[in-house]
Amino acid sequence: MGTQAGSYSYNGDGTLVAETSGGAITGYVQDLTGGQMVLERSNAAPPGTRCYHKVLCLASQCSRRSEHHMPEAGSTSPYAELGVRTFINAAGNYTRLGGSRMPPPVVEAMARAAGHFVVLEELQQAVHGRLARITRNEAAYVTSGAAAALLLSTAACMAGTDPGRARQLPDPRGMKSEVVIYRAHRNLYDYAIRTLPVRLVEIGFANTIAPAAHWELAHALTEQTAAVHYASASWTAPGALPLPEVIRIAHAAGVPVIVDAAAQLPPRENLWRFTEMGADLAIFSGGKDLRGPQSTGLIVGRPALIAACALLGAPHHGIGRPFKVGKEELIGLLAAVEWYMEQDEPARAKRAEQLVRQLIDALDGPRCRVSRDYPNEAGQPLARAVLRFIGIRAEDRCARAVALLRAGDPSIEVAPAEADGFYVNPMTVEPEEQQPLLERLHAMIREIHSEEGDSDGR
Repeated sequence: MGTQAGSYSYNGDGTLVAETSGGAITGYVQDLTGGQMVLERSNAAPPGTRCYHKVLCLASQCSRRSEHHMPEAGSTSPYAELGVRTFINAAGNYTRLGGSRMPPPVVEAMARAAGHFVVLEELQQAVHGRLARITRNEAAYVTSGAAAALLLSTAACMAGTDPGRARQLPDPRGMKSEVVIYRAHRNLYDYAIRTLPVRLVEIGFANTIAPAAHWELAHALTEQTAAVHYASASWTAPGALPLPEVIRIAHAAGVPVIVDAAAQLPPRENLWRFTEMGADLAIFSGGKDLRGPQSTGLIVGRPALIAACALLGAPHHGIGRPFKVGKEELIGLLAAVEWYMEQDEPARAKRAEQLVRQLIDALDGPRCRVSRDYPNEAGQPLARAVLRFIGIRAEDRCARAVALLRAGDPSIEVAPAEADGFYVNPMTVEPEEQQPLLERLHAMIREIHSEEGDSDGR
């Protein structure tokens, strides 16, 4: 009854189906939870019988039919049950928008991991060792998100591998408790550092009037300096030395450097580029472009400092105990990194450029200008489109456009580009979502113009 698509099956009308353990093909998916499909009916059971079968694929991979709206009554998607809207994400990998979508190999690996008990430290050692090898690093550690990684990395630089000091925190007596940071790199994420009993020592100015000087950093490094924090992102202000210079000066004083590279993927080479430069620890989000569990973060770097992170973190008791990572997330992030290393980055970049070109050709006009923006908001080497409304009431028309996109079917989320425009980011748009996205954007432009009595379709 279904059309085979590799290991997947789906009906011509877009209804997702899966193969049962007995080989039958199911007809209607009722739910998707915990790595299993809950099925309303199948060839292996009478109508109305609830049967549980292993997940073979994600709906977004198996069907082109839009799931980015509030499903009809009778559907029991977990989001529909809770009355939560789903959407095409044309904004990017933002935590507030759910981060990313885990690919089928990651979901399947987590489902398999959920069925067994293991000694967590044994699993951590095996997963961390493999992650280090895959990412070309000496050592690696998985924690509960990049913000937790910031806190653990800083605490590791304070306590080292001394069990007494690890247990002593958050009491910093006898430990180095200053973290040097450029004013140009201050951001909301450094709350994670300030949660610790440390003093941030700010240097430099976030402008180009007084360029960063070597002596500023050298002067700030003292016997109390635990680490230098360096944010690697395109959104930082000018006013910091290049990372290689920071590493050279800090290491001359015996101070480790922590690089916050949470969103600096792609390219995949960044997984080892910062540590090859000499950074002592580098931090990445596990739930953004890696497309692992949203609640994970990855730390790579020097073995002694990674060992200190492990000593502070769960299952040990101490300041890192709240950042527990379960067996499913450990296996999930490992599967995600393995999957990520096999992706075709040039082909992905080409698809992004093609979608941006399509957006420009379809939507650019005298009252809504569409142009290419590169790199994207996090500095990743992928193009995105920026739509800007021109003329009177441009800001009002932009707000109306965003509201129309959000309220439509399929619902669409975009990223703000000041008050008169927004970005459309191909990074989080699947190939089967591109045409519905284009159609919805074109319909939105037509509606905006029709409301103003303008017959121009663009």
